[in-house]
Formats: sequence, C-alpha cells, structure tokens
Amino acid sequence: MMAETPGDSVKMFLFNKKRDVTYRIPALIYRPVETTFLAFVEERSSPRDEHAKGLVMRRGFKEGLSVKWGPFVPLKTAGLPNHRTMNPCPVYDEKNDVIFLFFICVKGGISEWHQIRTGRNAARLGYIASQDGSRTWSSMTDLTERVMGDDEVKKWATFAVGPGHGVQLSSGRLVIPAYAYYVHKAWFGYSFPWWIKPHCFSFYSDDGGRTWARSELLKALKTTECQMAEVTCEDNRQVLYCNARSLHKFRAEAYSVDDGHRFPDHALCKQLCELPFGCQGSVVSFFPSDPGQKKDVNESTSQTDASPSSASPKSWLMFSHPTSRTKRMDLGIYLNPSPMEQSRWTSPWVLNKGPSGYSDLAVCEDGESLAFGCLFECGESKEYEYIAFHLFSYDELLRNVKM
Repeated sequence: MMAETPGDSVKMFLFNKKRDVTYRIPALIYRPVETTFLAFVEERSSPRDEHAKGLVMRRGFKEGLSVKWGPFVPLKTAGLPNHRTMNPCPVYDEKNDVIFLFFICVKGGISEWHQIRTGRNAARLGYIASQDGSRTWSSMTDLTERVMGDDEVKKWATFAVGPGHGVQLSSGRLVIPAYAYYVHKAWFGYSFPWWIKPHCFSFYSDDGGRTWARSELLKALKTTECQMAEVTCEDNRQVLYCNARSLHKFRAEAYSVDDGHRFPDHALCKQLCELPFGCQGSVVSFFPSDPGQKKDVNESTSQTDASPSSASPKSWLMFSHPTSRTKRMDLGIYLNPSPMEQSRWTSPWVLNKGPSGYSDLAVCEDGESLAFGCLFECGESKEYEYIAFHLFSYDELLRNVKM
C-alpha cells in the first residue's frame, strides 16, 4: 500500500493492522554497505503493551529516493519462554559491520504498572546480533545478571531500552538508550508508586559488543523513553546529546562530554512540548551537505549573532514527535542547526497529518547525497493502524522546515 505526499517523497505503509494483529513501536537503522534500511516493530495481539508477542522486521533496499521492501521476517530467536518481547532498539556497528538488536523480555501477563506498583522488576535485558546484514541472527544473549547484577539495580522497579535506534560514537562506543523506574524510598522492604520515579540512562560497549556496562541514571529529571545522538562542535569537541520523554510538560535535553557516562548538563526544552500523557520521539545528528547553505541558514535564524566563540556546531540535530499539544496527532520534523542552544529548534514540518504516534529516524549518506528515513505509527482514526515509512531528501527537508 502506497500513498504519495506533496513534494518529491513517498510514504509507504509497511505494517498494516489486521483483525488479530497490531504492529507497534517502530525502530529503524540504515546500513550503508548495501544501502539498506532495516525496519523493526513489535507484533501484538492488540494495541495494548501487555499483548506484545514478538519482533518482526523488513529489509528495504534503497535506490535513489525509492526503497524496495522485502517480506516480513519474524525474529524467532529474540525472546524467552513465557515472556513477551518488547522495545526493539537496534544499533549498527559500522566499524565491524555488525547489527545488534536490543530488547526487553517481560514475564507474561505482568504489566509495567504492576511492576511499578509492587516495586518488583519482571523485565530482562537481551540482544541478538547479525554479521550478514540481518539475513541471519544469533541466539539471544541475556545480559541481565552481567550488566545489572548489583545492589543499585535492586532498586529498579522495572526498566526498558529505547525504543528506537542506538548510536555508535566516533570513539567506537556503542550506546543503547534506556530508562529505569527507580525506587527512591522503601519502608520495611516495601515501596509505594509515589516513591518510584523514572530516569533515563544508557548501556554501552567499548569493545564491539563483547562486554556491556551501564551509565549513571539521570536522577535530576523524571524521564522515560529516550534517544541519543553525537554532536560535533566547531572545535571538533564531541558531545553526546540525549532527548527524552518527560513528566514535566516539555521534552528533556541532556548533554554529556564523557561519551554518555554522566549527563551533568540537563534542562527542560521549552521549544519542544510534551503531550499530557507523553509520547516517544526520535533524534539523529547529521552534517549539512552544503556548509555555505548552513551559514546562510544560521544567519537567517539569528538576527543578532553573539561573539565568534558562540559559533554553531558542525552537526545539526533532527527530532520527530507529534506536534499537537493535546493528543498524538500530526507527526512533525524539527531541526536545530545549533544543538548546544535549546532556543534554536525550528517550527516543525508536519510529515504526517492526522493520528501519529511513535517514530524513528535514520540518516543515509550515499556519496554526496543526503537523505533521511522516518518509520512511524499512523492511522485514519487511531495512531496504531499502520506503521509507515517516509524517505525524504535534505533539499526537501530545507524546503519544508521553517527556519
């Protein structure tokens, strides 16, 4: 099923709701070796989180601004008996050409709210890997004890990864965004929901995925689903940026200068509103394809430049999220040409009119061309009727975003 959108891009519906099957929670990565998109989703028996079953993927071969998608592939090794598999979170190790697909496995019938209410975690951390571009996958590796087996983690009521993509930093570190519901207080071994708060963090590997560790929790803000992107500044300094769903009416932003182990610089972004009950969003960084054009855009967005020391970073940020302030409607694409400044987020380009939910972005650079893929939940009356894919060029992006 395909529908044209205004301009030179095309929206394709990759996963369509059926009578007893719903697809939710999209995750997307791009593998430049074969100019291939990999789209991952949860397969559920209903839209409810408790009715998740397993993960399914499709592989799309990119040719110019068109993508030819292959068949559905159930990921049978991504799971544990009597558990539901949730929150696909892939990361591509470009240095070794390996794909890691992270997820959580939750005991059947136990909801996230039940874990929060009781303070007892029922989730496990796992991943599968592919060394041949997703044609075959390894058996599941359960990291729960190895990465989370100390006293601090006993204070987690539950946790999850992503959802959406992870990122490989210029240092080679692989980063998987995550969040945990932390038990701040207990009384004779028991806790109450109002003592349990969510905080984002990450899992990471510095040896190509052989071993994994976890960062500190960002306890200063109440944040859940998050994504991260590396920003390259004018002085070639690398900063890891985190954008998170929050309980504070606005998106949370945080910055790390130690590859994501700590996020001491954090704030709520008044430019990016959060829905009353929240919604996941996606973020990527990229280098503008025309530095001269970047300069013009920056000058047009700031009437009064500060000093030369406040020069914009080399890379930009892109963010996708519903633009409505009240419900999951009208998926928007936002740009920030100066990621270290919250006030530089643009007004959104509405990529999908109507019901829109979770989304995931991917950057694809082929030679001198620059394009972007967006995999997102949408529908006619509900946001979980389809999962669609939209590929658009850098030029189309600049034509539609109001800088």
